[in-house]
Amino acid sequence: MADGKGEEASALPPAQRSTWTSFIKSIASVSGDLSSMTAPPFILSPVSLTEFPAYWLERPSLFADIANGVDTEDRALRVLKWFISTLKGQYTSRNEKMGSEKKPLNPVLGELFYGHWPDDASHRGVTELSVEQVSHHPPITAYYITNESKGLVLQGHNAQKTSFSSGSIIVKQVGHAVLTFQPKNGGPVEKYLISLPKLRIDGLWYGAPYIELSDTSYIQSSTGYTATIAYSGKGYFSGKSHTFKASFGPSNPHSSSSPAAVVIDGQWDTTSKVTTAGSKHLKSGNVFTDVTSPKEEVAVKNIDEQGEWESRKLWDSVAKGIRSGDFEAASQAKTKIENDQRQRRRDEAAAGTPWQLRMFVHVEQDPDYAALLGQFKSANLPASEDAYIYKPPSTV
Repeated sequence: MADGKGEEASALPPAQRSTWTSFIKSIASVSGDLSSMTAPPFILSPVSLTEFPAYWLERPSLFADIANGVDTEDRALRVLKWFISTLKGQYTSRNEKMGSEKKPLNPVLGELFYGHWPDDASHRGVTELSVEQVSHHPPITAYYITNESKGLVLQGHNAQKTSFSSGSIIVKQVGHAVLTFQPKNGGPVEKYLISLPKLRIDGLWYGAPYIELSDTSYIQSSTGYTATIAYSGKGYFSGKSHTFKASFGPSNPHSSSSPAAVVIDGQWDTTSKVTTAGSKHLKSGNVFTDVTSPKEEVAVKNIDEQGEWESRKLWDSVAKGIRSGDFEAASQAKTKIENDQRQRRRDEAAAGTPWQLRMFVHVEQDPDYAALLGQFKSANLPASEDAYIYKPPSTV
C-alpha cells in the first residue's frame, strides 16, 4: 500500500494521469451511488467480484479450528480470531499484488464461481465454496461455504453502495453472513451473525487507491456472546494503518456498552494481541491473530474444464488483456460481455421469462438475522435484512 505522498505521486503511469484525473473529477460530480460508473481499463482488476467470497477461507485451518473449541465461549473467540484473519485477504491483497487497489470486474447476472481447499495432515477436512451473482443492478453476490467434516457452514451475501466524500470513495457494504456450527456429538446448533465493515478508499488523487476499514462491525452468537470490532486507520496527519480494537463478552440486549471480558488490539493486516484477558482461554499479552504468513489460495478447475458461466472462463479474455497491459483488448472483450448481457435481459423481458437463480432462493427477511440481532443492542444495523438461502441446484 502506498501511504506516503511520494509513493502515491509516482504510482500512476504518466500516460494515464490525465485520464485518471478526468475519472476522479467525474466521480466527484456524482451525488448518488457510483457502482454503475465505468472505470478506466488500467485501474481494473483481472478478478471478478464473484471470486471475493474465497477471501473468507484463505486461512482454512482457522475456519476448521472453530469446531475444536472446548466450549461455547472458546468457539466464539475462535470465530472472532478467524474473522479478523480474513480481513487482510479481503481488503489489502490487491495492493500487494498490483501496487494499489483495483476495481474488480462487475459480475454478470448468473455468474458462478466454485472452489475448494483440500484436507491436510491436521485433518482439517475439505472446505467447499459455491458462489452465484444473484443480481446485477444492484450487484449482489451470494455464497455458500461448507466444511462438512467439521460441521461448519457459512452463507451470506454482499452488495455495495458507493459514494464520494472529501476526496475518498465511501463503500457501505450491504448484507451479512451467518456461520452455523453443528456439533458432531449431537449438541445444540450454534449460529453466529457477522456484519460487514464500511470501507474508505483513499489515495485517489495520486492514482494509488488503498482501503481502510471504518466504523464498527459485529459478531453475535446464539450462545450469548457479542464481539464488537471498531476500525480506525491512517488519516492525513496521524494514525496507524489498518488498526482495530475488538471487545468481546456476554451479550446484553438492553445496553450498547456492556463491560468487555476480552479486548484485542492491533492491526488486521499483521498482528494483534490480547490486552484484556477476561477468559480462561486467553492470556494477556499473547498474540491473538498473526496473518504475516502466506495465505492459501482457493483451488479451482482449469479454465478449459469450466462452464461458460464460471467467472474465470467468462472473463478470461478481459483478464489476459489487463495482465498483459493490452487495455484496448481488455476493453473490447469487456464491452462484448456487457452488450451480450444487455441483449439477454432484453430478450427475457420480451419473452416474459425472467432469469432464474441456480443455487439460491431469495427471502425478504432472514430469520437468523432477526433472532441473533435481538440478542444485543446496536443502532448501526437495520432491524431486518433479506437473505439468499442456498439450495442444491437439483432442488431449486
